[in-house]
Amino acid sequence: MRKLGGILFLAGVLGAFYSSSRLQTAEPLPDGTSIRSALEYDAGRWTLARYAFVGVAGLGFLLALFPKGR
Repeated sequence: MRKLGGILFLAGVLGAFYSSSRLQTAEPLPDGTSIRSALEYDAGRWTLARYAFVGVAGLGFLLALFPKGR
């Protein structure tokens, strides 16, 4: 589990950096856009991807920290 946690952590961190760099090049969201309609824009999708990758990195960190469910 420690190896899987390390792989997930590394993939999550790299994915978060990649999605953050793509978010900087995307056109900003219009004001007053709801969360549901934000996914129609590139900036909304990359923001969601960034949060998902941060979640994967957090899960990987926990798996690496507690490899046997302690």
